[in-house]
Amino acid sequence: MLLMQRPIFRLVGQGAAWVALFFILSGFVNSLKPVKLARAGSVEPALSNLAVSAFRRSFRLVLPAAAATILSWFITQFGAYETAQKSDAYWLYTTSPNPSSSWVAAVDDLLRAFRTTWTYNPDNPYDQPQWALLYLLQGSMFVFTALLVTINLTPRWRVFTIIFLYFWSWNWGIRLGDPMVGVNVFMGVLFAELNHSDYPLRFAKYSPLFSPPFAVAGLTLMSFPSQFQDWAPWSDKLLQWQVKLAPANAEVMRFWPTIGAQLLTFSILMSPHFRRALSHRWLLWLGKISFPLYLLHGSFMRSVLAWLLFSQQQITEIEEEGKRHMRYPLPGMPTFLVVMPVFFVILFTATHFWAVKIEPYFGIITKTAEDIMFGKSERNTALPVRKD
Repeated sequence: MLLMQRPIFRLVGQGAAWVALFFILSGFVNSLKPVKLARAGSVEPALSNLAVSAFRRSFRLVLPAAAATILSWFITQFGAYETAQKSDAYWLYTTSPNPSSSWVAAVDDLLRAFRTTWTYNPDNPYDQPQWALLYLLQGSMFVFTALLVTINLTPRWRVFTIIFLYFWSWNWGIRLGDPMVGVNVFMGVLFAELNHSDYPLRFAKYSPLFSPPFAVAGLTLMSFPSQFQDWAPWSDKLLQWQVKLAPANAEVMRFWPTIGAQLLTFSILMSPHFRRALSHRWLLWLGKISFPLYLLHGSFMRSVLAWLLFSQQQITEIEEEGKRHMRYPLPGMPTFLVVMPVFFVILFTATHFWAVKIEPYFGIITKTAEDIMFGKSERNTALPVRKD
């Protein structure tokens, strides 16, 4: 387990780093086509693309999240998280909900979970990782609004404006619930501008010199732990530097992972070798299932993984903060080495099924809503239409 305290190795469970990377990619993907159209002088198509993308984004986040919540809620009622609740794994037992007292109460709990996922200080008791979805939607709207305002600017002035928003968001981001949303999505917009410029091509021959060090530095910073940073010399040193360098509103646990994710993304954009390597079909498949993986991994960890890890353990009395609890102790390393590959096969199979069989229905619902609300289909209207 000491190995998992080392930089890069500990990225497997480093949630803050992957959330930062997800926000950067969200800003990048949402701005890629509008930026390309704007640079080509096609302002009207760019504005139309922004309008449609903003509409679709809400549906494509809310619908899958609701489906994942229903899945977790349903298995909760049958005690699927009971083993996780009795385990000595902190995240598992603190995020595993109890079954509702009745099915009527369960429906009420489900509706409350839908609501609290999208309200200030989001909290979904059935799927804790969904706390980031509100801020992901918020970040997307930051991108659409910023591009709407700057779409007529020249690329140079648009970049200057986005850079200003990037630094400014370090100040006001915390007022909107999450101080790291703006700095990541605006960096994603800057990366989209960089992608459509000639800089990656001009510096391609030098990329083997600077991209690998940038990538290693980024991965190291992304490894900064969410707590107990002073337990290891390398993270304690970063903590001391953060006190001197970080803006006042930066979160301690997320400042370095945010900077690291930005460095890593920059190194990939500037390196044709990295980009070619990441275009492998297996990595493209991982990208395809990334959002289903995000939605399902929590439920599968608290059910399937908990059962695989702890089902053969004997429940014992464990002291915690002066109190005694009956819990399943953490298994030894041999058990982890056997269980984790099995778990990942199950998890990736489920996420692939979700991406191939379930995700298309969300696209159909979104397209149908778009046709109705944009007036693209012939349907009866609430009020008669004048024909003169």
